[in-house]
Amino acid sequence: MSAESGTFAVNRREFCIHTAAALSGFAAMGNSSLAAAADRDAELGAETLSVRKPHFPARARRVIFLFMLGGPSQHDLFDYKPQLNQLDGQPIADEFLSRMKFAQITEQRPGILGTHVHFRKHGESGAEISELLPHIAGVADDLAIIKTVQATETPHHPAEVFLHTGSRQFGRPSLGAWINYGLGSESAALPGYVVLQSGMRPRTKGSVYGAGFLSSAFQGIPLRDGADFILNLSPPAGRSLSDQQQIIEAVQQLNRHHFNRTRDPETLARSGAYHLAHELCRSAPQTMNLAEETAETMAMYGADAEQPSFARNCLLARRLVEHGVRFVHLCHGDWDHHSHLREGLATMCRQTDQACAALIKDLKQRGLLEDTLIVWGGEFGRTPVGQKSANASVGRDHQISAFTMWMAGGGVRHGQTVGETDELGCFPVTRPNPIHDVHATILHLLGLDHRRLQYHFQGRDFRLTDVAGNVIPELI
Repeated sequence: MSAESGTFAVNRREFCIHTAAALSGFAAMGNSSLAAAADRDAELGAETLSVRKPHFPARARRVIFLFMLGGPSQHDLFDYKPQLNQLDGQPIADEFLSRMKFAQITEQRPGILGTHVHFRKHGESGAEISELLPHIAGVADDLAIIKTVQATETPHHPAEVFLHTGSRQFGRPSLGAWINYGLGSESAALPGYVVLQSGMRPRTKGSVYGAGFLSSAFQGIPLRDGADFILNLSPPAGRSLSDQQQIIEAVQQLNRHHFNRTRDPETLARSGAYHLAHELCRSAPQTMNLAEETAETMAMYGADAEQPSFARNCLLARRLVEHGVRFVHLCHGDWDHHSHLREGLATMCRQTDQACAALIKDLKQRGLLEDTLIVWGGEFGRTPVGQKSANASVGRDHQISAFTMWMAGGGVRHGQTVGETDELGCFPVTRPNPIHDVHATILHLLGLDHRRLQYHFQGRDFRLTDVAGNVIPELI
């Protein structure tokens, strides 16, 4: 401080020295924080797929998610509305039209489209199920049918991503990745998250089974749908599994050395991938050998061991959960019937109905259904009004305000229907259930509190249900 002026007198050189010292101090604090975060992630990465305790006692241990991509028509499958046929062809009333969001319909006042199928009540629960699903109707008392699921996105791409990640933004962890992050895997020889695909593939490709900002160890591993589910399971000519093991051990030592210098948890995830690939060489041929199944079991599913199909994938899903896979994700489409509804819907049901019911019965008779949660549904449903197309028969547009999903097994209170829609099946009149509620309920059945299952990334905590989500009490 200058005696004459009463002010600080700092020359340029001193200012630079003091500023540099301050900045280096801040940098050290930042580096310390980053190092602590890296150590925390590395500690998790080192044990990525090891089994972890749930937040509270779980009812389910594993999940099979049957993703019917494209959006099945609930009006023709599960949500019977006699008034649709009574009003068939009449313009929809303003009270409905003013609140509806369409993806493709451009008519100012589209007409109501009645259903072309018959419904009957089934089982002690009295669930009304379409004649297109005779096999699922046969296991009606094992189902919990949710008629008032609500989506947020009308186009397919963000709707697919939202259903699987709880966000419309790409790059977030998928449901299966969150579950493996929370619980780990019960199998040391198979991936914790396996993806099986048939028919049309998801429009958003790997986004529906990616790990996002979580370790890549948690992402879904897609299997091939040809004769060989996994390529190169046998060592190259002149090499044995023990030779392969030595190579992997050398690579892991190099990865450990790299990790000690960089603290990058992905290095450990990469080491884990090498180890898992080696274990798959031993375990996969037996796990995926459908020749071990009896003729009766193959017939129950309607599957051919040599022919790729949704039915074969359902049978393979049962084998995978038997061997400790935590999350099996089956994708099958296309249910996107903007036109040719009658023909297209019948085709999709023939491809999936028998196998879905067989999966429930097979798990049940093996004592696995009580702790295996099955979830069935698409990214949204279909409208009660018809969509006209040039030179094509009528179909239905996307509907996000209310659509149907069902669950079975895994501690779900079965033999019931949750939620009710209005007389046209447009909107919930009781118990609306946003997708975040479905996510919260799935996690709850697995013993995970959706509010506590978090991951710190880019300065804030993220979770599957974001800042929303409530467990659906009727299902517990």
